[in-house]
Amino acid sequence: MAELNYIQELLSTGTGTEGQLLIPRKIHDTIIEEVDKMLIPRSEAALFIGPAEIPGSSYDIDLATPNTMDVRLIPESAEIVLDQVEYTSTNVKPLKYGVAIRITRELLEDAKWNLLQHNIKYAGKRMAENENSLTRTALNSAANTVTGGAAITIANITRAGQYLRDSDFTPTTLFVGNEVLTDLQNIDTFVEANKVGNTDMLKRGFLGTVYGMNVILVSTNAGYTTTDAFVSDKTQAYVIAEKRPVTVENFELPTFDMSGAAVTCRIAVKILRTSAVAKVTTT
Repeated sequence: MAELNYIQELLSTGTGTEGQLLIPRKIHDTIIEEVDKMLIPRSEAALFIGPAEIPGSSYDIDLATPNTMDVRLIPESAEIVLDQVEYTSTNVKPLKYGVAIRITRELLEDAKWNLLQHNIKYAGKRMAENENSLTRTALNSAANTVTGGAAITIANITRAGQYLRDSDFTPTTLFVGNEVLTDLQNIDTFVEANKVGNTDMLKRGFLGTVYGMNVILVSTNAGYTTTDAFVSDKTQAYVIAEKRPVTVENFELPTFDMSGAAVTCRIAVKILRTSAVAKVTTT
């Protein structure tokens, strides 16, 4: 009672301060989730090989070597020259990635949300971001690099496309980081409607296509370098091999009074033809 009188006295004299005991508070019923990152879609891979197609631990892909087998002029009555197509083989071995989640029984009983399920959902997100990082690593093996300056230029983009066409590939996709996107937004050719032919840059913040290439913005915090751009031929560039899709195995730890889950995936991303990708670096 003495403490109650003391609090009332402070409030009545105007010297009291707000606190948990004096002011009622409402805690929001749902958690505010993090934003989804912008990732490279699997549709940009030349091949996606699923678990059913990989009977063992790895997968071999055979490639025809470009520009092999020649046709020659044969003189009358001369023997026809022998020649043949040459082949190479590349092996893709999926590796295991995963995370273990353990939560005490008390947290599961007392939490406002199902903490285990919520953590499993985020583990799935991190798996997708890891795949994005693996894809960027594969693209980084590009045979040719265009070294730009502080900002990407139209000449940088067209030169990267020329590298692909020099080897008879078709530039289909332009992957850009956030700083490269900013550079594109500052190029008036891509902004002024009378030059680019539309107002997509003003409406959406970026162009859907640049010189026939689909523009894909990739988040920096998903394994991508913000100052890099890649031009690729999606029909020839890289392969994704997934031996085990994202898998959740629930488990109990009675001696620790915990419940948990193991989230794993076996996947690999490998470049198929280095000449089907060109990298543009900026500072």
